[in-house]
Amino acid sequence: MDINNLKPQCVFEQFAKINKIPRPSKHEEKMIEFLVNFGKENNLETNVDETGNVIIRKPASKGCENKQTLILQSHMDMVCDKLVDVDIDFTKDPIETYIDGEWMKAKGTTLGADDGIGCAIQLAILAEDNIEHGPIECVFTRDEETGLTGAHGMKAGFMTGNLLINLDSEDEGQFFISCAGGMTTIATFKFEKEKAPEGYFFLKLSLKGLHGGHSGDDINKKFANGIKLLTRFMYIISEKYDVRIAGFNSGRMHNAIPRDGIVVFAVPSEVKEDIRIALNIFANEIEDEFHVTENNICFNLESTDAEPILPTPISKNLILALQAIDNGPYSMCQDEALAWMVETSSNVASITTTENEITIVASQRSNVMSNLTNMGNTVKAVFQLAGAEVSQGDKYPAWKMNPDSELTQIVVATYKKLFGKEPKVIGIHAGLECGLFSEKYPNLDMVSMGPTLRGVHSPDERLLIPTVQMVWDHLLEIMKNIPDNNH
Repeated sequence: MDINNLKPQCVFEQFAKINKIPRPSKHEEKMIEFLVNFGKENNLETNVDETGNVIIRKPASKGCENKQTLILQSHMDMVCDKLVDVDIDFTKDPIETYIDGEWMKAKGTTLGADDGIGCAIQLAILAEDNIEHGPIECVFTRDEETGLTGAHGMKAGFMTGNLLINLDSEDEGQFFISCAGGMTTIATFKFEKEKAPEGYFFLKLSLKGLHGGHSGDDINKKFANGIKLLTRFMYIISEKYDVRIAGFNSGRMHNAIPRDGIVVFAVPSEVKEDIRIALNIFANEIEDEFHVTENNICFNLESTDAEPILPTPISKNLILALQAIDNGPYSMCQDEALAWMVETSSNVASITTTENEITIVASQRSNVMSNLTNMGNTVKAVFQLAGAEVSQGDKYPAWKMNPDSELTQIVVATYKKLFGKEPKVIGIHAGLECGLFSEKYPNLDMVSMGPTLRGVHSPDERLLIPTVQMVWDHLLEIMKNIPDNNH
C-alpha cells in the first residue's frame, strides 16, 4: 500500500501535514498557528480563546442552512514517547510514518494519530466544498493528554451548538456515550544523599520490552507495569539483604503504563552473586506469569559506578510504598449492562530521581466520582505512611450516560444503514473531554467515535487504515441526517 494512495486522500493529506508540526502536550503553539492560518486560507471564521483552544466555523452547504449546528471536536496535542535508541526532538522534528500491511505506524515513536487523525478529519471537512452539511463548528483543544487543560479552560459560549461528536475514540464501530473521571496523585520523597558504606557493590537493574499502553483503555489487558515489576524484585532482595537505592527511573506520562525502567542500587559485595541468582529466578517467574501478554520482557543486571545513595529509611520506605500501592483494575462496573467494564483503577505511571528528590506520579480513574476520591485517598495514604509529601490534582469529572440521546440514535441508524451491522454503544474507562464539556454545557448531546488505533501512548501506536474511510463515510452520512432547528 503506497502512503500516497491512502483513502480518503483528503484526510491522509491533512494528517501528513499535522505530523510535520511539533505538538507535544503543553507545547502546541505551532499547531495553534497552523490552525489559525488554515482558517484564514479557507476564509473561515476562526477564533482562539485565552486557553489556546481553536474554533473554526464553516457555514452550511446550500439547502442545509436550517440544520442544527454540529460540533466536531478533537485535541491538538500528542503523547511523545519513543524507543530508547531513537534520536528525536519532539519539539522540533516531524513524525516519520510508514505503512505495514493495513496499518500506519511511526518509526520508533508514537504516531500521533491520538488525536491527530481526529484533527485531520476535521480539517478535511472544513476544506472540502462538495459535502452536504449544516453549520459546522470544528473545535481543537490543547493539552488534553497531560491535564485536559483546554477543556478545563474553555468558557461557556465558546461553542454554540448542542450536538457534539468527539473524534478521540479508538475503535471503529464502537460509539462511546460515557467515560471515566480521573485524577493524579503525586508523591515526593525528599532527602540528602550520602556516601555508600565501605565494601558495597553497585548494580544497575534495567527492564525493557513491556507492552506499555494507555492507562485507561489498556488497564484491564493484563499488561505488566515496569515500575511494579522492578519494585517487586527490589522488595524481594531487600527482605534478605541490605539494599541501598541510588536512583529509580521509569515511565514518562501520567496516562501511560510504564514499559521500561532502571534502578541503580548498592549491596554488600559478598552478596552480589546472590542478587544475580535471585534475578534469574524472578525473571523466569515473571515470564511465566505474563506469558500471554508480555512476550518480550528483558531484565538486565550489570555492575555500575558508585554514586551517592538514599538514606536507609527513605530507601526502605520507597520500596515498601511502591510494593503496597494499588495498581490496575480495582473494581468493575455495578450496572449489569456495563459489568464487563472497569469502574475504578489506578496506574503507577512514573518515578523520577533527581539529586535530592524522588517523585512518583500515579493516576486514578473511575466512572463513579465517590470511588475516584476513595481510590485517590487509598494511594495517598500509602505514600503518607511512607513519609512522602503528597499532592493531588488534574481532577476531571466522569461523563454520565444519556439514555435519551438523539445524536446517539442518529449515529446508530446511519451506521446500520451504511454497513448493515449493529454497532456497539458503550462507555469507556479512559477519560474524555466530554466529561468537562457536560459541566459547562449541560444541554450538550455528545457521542465519541473514531477509527481503530492500537498501542496508543507508546511507540507501538498504529492506525488501522481502512477504518479511516469507514469513519469518514459515516461522518458524512451523520451530517446529512442532522435534524433541522425546528425539529
